[in-house]
Amino acid sequence: MKKAKWIIPSICLAAVLAFGVSGCGNKSPLDPDNPVSLTVWHYYNGSQQAAFDSLVEEFNEGAGRKMGIYVQGYSQGSVSDLETAVRDAIEEKVGADKMPDIFSSYADTAYEVEQAGALANLSDYLGKEELEKYVDSYIEEGRIAADGTLRIFPTAKSTEIMMINKTDWEPFAAETGASLDDLKTIEGVVKTAQVYYEWTDAQTPDVPGDGKAFYGRDALANYFIIGMQQLGVEIFQVDNGEVALNVPKEEIRRLWENYYVPMVKGYFGAYGSFRSDDVKTGDLLAYTGSTSSAMYFPNQVELDDESYEIDYIVMTAPSFEGGKKYAVQQGAGMVVSKTDKQHEYAAVEFLKWFTQAENNLRFGCVSGYLPVLKEANSMEKLDQVIAEEGLEVAPKTYDCLSTIFQEIEEMTLYTNKSFKNGSGARKVLEYNLADQAAADRESVAAALEQGVSLEEATEPYVSEEAFEEWYTAFCDSLNQAINK
Repeated sequence: MKKAKWIIPSICLAAVLAFGVSGCGNKSPLDPDNPVSLTVWHYYNGSQQAAFDSLVEEFNEGAGRKMGIYVQGYSQGSVSDLETAVRDAIEEKVGADKMPDIFSSYADTAYEVEQAGALANLSDYLGKEELEKYVDSYIEEGRIAADGTLRIFPTAKSTEIMMINKTDWEPFAAETGASLDDLKTIEGVVKTAQVYYEWTDAQTPDVPGDGKAFYGRDALANYFIIGMQQLGVEIFQVDNGEVALNVPKEEIRRLWENYYVPMVKGYFGAYGSFRSDDVKTGDLLAYTGSTSSAMYFPNQVELDDESYEIDYIVMTAPSFEGGKKYAVQQGAGMVVSKTDKQHEYAAVEFLKWFTQAENNLRFGCVSGYLPVLKEANSMEKLDQVIAEEGLEVAPKTYDCLSTIFQEIEEMTLYTNKSFKNGSGARKVLEYNLADQAAADRESVAAALEQGVSLEEATEPYVSEEAFEEWYTAFCDSLNQAINK
């Protein structure tokens, strides 16, 4: 009998160690009379931070109080500021704050922290049935540990949309026959942008070469990663944390021709910090950006000598002609610091509460982020939550979410797996071609001011030799970043 009494507790202990509190009767390690305090670092600001803080307060006063959990959220500023704060905490730099219990993290940063052994294994606290409630690709993105266990809890995601200045689009379309259907493909966007450049140039016949850019895009790294997926190529092939670079010249050239070339010719543009800024200044008519950027689409165009109200159009992001229906999956999740079972359990309980359909959609209605549970990704659920909660949702955010919900069944959301030096490789995709295009466009603009035709001014930059030179340098930069 003594032996039997010893064996049963041992089995329970083994189950708790292996599965957290999911073993031996699901007994919580929490005590409502002695609540666990959790700190959360995030990068939300403005209305997003207000929405997050409101949900945290509701949790603390309700579910958290009952369970014995108290959450405090702290914005670290930008994503970059947050990443720096986390690295400083891990390295225990002088003046650095203690590691938080939970923090927002993109996969590349989370991978670095996981390699340092600082993340909790969330698979210990989430059963198979619980995980199956979340969008499959969101869970897979979080399996960054070497053994495939979960380290990133999906909390809010986004993809890309196209937003258009409807007010200025309509007279252009009426005079030229341009159609919104043309904007469903990247090639169609390029052709439309050329027509727009020539149309605006013709309005000042005494000043040749002063046509305006039609389109721009945020996050050029997404253009590379998703564009290549649409063309049937996975640019970063990752297996067990090891990456193989896949940059076939034919497909890369197609990306070059449909971004760099129209940038150099002035059909596309990038001027402010974000393309929504460029719409506001009247420098662009349309852009591709994150669903979470919808709230920043301007209500008016502000020129030097006048301003006027504008309306908007929301569309799904354009894709390559004949390509597969891939769309980017992005947005930071939350990770839990490796501490003790009580704090880790409490952190997961909070995140589970935050991602309940009603709570997650309330946050999404303000932030433009997509909910992470399968049941929440529908117009029916969105409208239900808005009605039941009496939410006031900005029309742009609502239209953005509804556009995605109506198309999401036909999309394959994709994000590359994490690997060592992944952040550095992504920076090459983000800046290499963009910087080259910006510099070369300046040279072309200078030539245009001297009376040179657009064709003559751009010829040295759009030739076969120019592509070959850039392609070689681009591949070298990617290889250097990966093998750093």
